[in-house]
Amino acid sequence: MEIWINPACSKCRAAVSLLDSEGAAYTVRRYLEDVPSPDEIRDVLGRLGLEPWDITRTGEADAVELGVEEWPRDAVSRERWIRALSEHPKLIQRPIITAQDGSAVVARTDEAVRDALGR
Repeated sequence: MEIWINPACSKCRAAVSLLDSEGAAYTVRRYLEDVPSPDEIRDVLGRLGLEPWDITRTGEADAVELGVEEWPRDAVSRERWIRALSEHPKLIQRPIITAQDGSAVVARTDEAVRDALGR
């Protein structure tokens, strides 16, 4: 199990705390420092069953500057979104947990963290 976190994020700290309290074995990826490649983002999206715009923090300053709210959300534009997430990792929703069964969850709630633990 791996968790993508930003240590400054309260949701990330809460997820790590819950994983610790449950005695979970996991690795931490500080994705702002260890930026995911486009291939890694594609993999996580497949595991999540989501599209890149579904995990984009559109309120971030970088997102506003890029104008992502105006970008099409379709198959033709998918790679543009993935490149933006890799080039501007602050835009990636957090935390993301990759579970043992090959799936992943955006773990913004205790329930989502527990869901990942049960997989």
